[in-house]
Amino acid sequence: MGMTMTQKILAAHAGLDSVVAGQLIEADLDLVLGNDITSPVAIHEIEKMKVDGVFHKDKIALVMDHFVPNKDIKSAEHCKCVREFACKNDITNYFDVGQMGIEHALLPEKGLCVAGDCIIGADSHTCTYGAVGAFSTGVGSTDMAAGMATGKAWFKVPSAIKVELIGKPQKYISGKDVILHLIGEIGVDGALYRSLEFVGEGVKELSMDDRLCICNMAIEAGAKNGIFPVDDITEAYLKEHSSRDYKVYAADEDADYDETITIDLSTLKSTVAFPHLPENTKTIDEVEDIAIDQVVIGSCTNGRFEDLATAAEILKGRKVAKNLRCIIIPGTQNIYLQAMEAGFIRTFIEAGAVVSTPTCGPCLGGYMGILASGEKCVSTTNRNFVGRMGAIDSEIYLASPAVAAASAITGRISGPKDL
Repeated sequence: MGMTMTQKILAAHAGLDSVVAGQLIEADLDLVLGNDITSPVAIHEIEKMKVDGVFHKDKIALVMDHFVPNKDIKSAEHCKCVREFACKNDITNYFDVGQMGIEHALLPEKGLCVAGDCIIGADSHTCTYGAVGAFSTGVGSTDMAAGMATGKAWFKVPSAIKVELIGKPQKYISGKDVILHLIGEIGVDGALYRSLEFVGEGVKELSMDDRLCICNMAIEAGAKNGIFPVDDITEAYLKEHSSRDYKVYAADEDADYDETITIDLSTLKSTVAFPHLPENTKTIDEVEDIAIDQVVIGSCTNGRFEDLATAAEILKGRKVAKNLRCIIIPGTQNIYLQAMEAGFIRTFIEAGAVVSTPTCGPCLGGYMGILASGEKCVSTTNRNFVGRMGAIDSEIYLASPAVAAASAITGRISGPKDL
């Protein structure tokens, strides 16, 4: 029996000719990722191991992004811990204030993840890098510690769901609408410990930013990873951003999938996930009149250039609704610079929005946009759990940058066509 794309990557990194779903393997790692929240735990664990340094200084990435610039003493101490560890071990890919970025926007931009890689990260949204044809998945901090020390990790080989994409999306329909639609269809545990493998003629209609968004939220369906085939769009992106060699893996024709789900991109509508789960989705025409207090456009899900371009197109010449807070967060310093050169920052400020330096900040209820009791927020982030962005009785509505920008103007959950 043939193998899926994910299974082929794992077999290669385990030094095996083939693997099957459920098999336990030990695989070599191409990259180990941590951030300012998860890395200190891993660092303390690696210190207990009494190992002599890390397995490879170039294959570890430490990104200060959740509470950076530091919001309080505790976050400052966390970053200090990671900074000292990075200096001690001469970690090549350490990113702090000035070179900062949200980790899952920064690493692809820096060319640190390429097709065929096997990547772990102590952050659940590490599955983002499947967009470039890599196997990448989130792990706990202790697994991150073991990975930094040995360059290896244990995996149970996942089975897979084939997601066949057909058709061409309409204007303002983005990767966020695709993944919210899918999660709404299968549920937050619909892909539990399975690969979501995206295929079909519709793949070519999705930009790299769309694919990064879709893979980013694979974990919200419970998936072990999400992954796209390597096509001309992927290769052009890799050649632009990375000098590393990459390897293309393709699923066998007789690969075994648990099920196949077909999504016609041409029929998709702007989709919103209501509180308090990403599966609680409605299309924009099903949304009743809901007033909101805040809009957040950014995060590792939707803080990329195309996301800001969409928001700027909708906000240009318009004003944010009275008494509404609109917070826009570029994913990296480079994206911030691109947005500035394109005139987006002026557009945002003139519309009445505020623009932040790159940070995860409000997504996890950290800072830069905490919700008070009873407040409602439309956010381009990836989770809308109870209390995720602040008060336990606040509400988060997940949506695309187009819906978020339109909602910022009307002060209610709205789509671009409502303007």
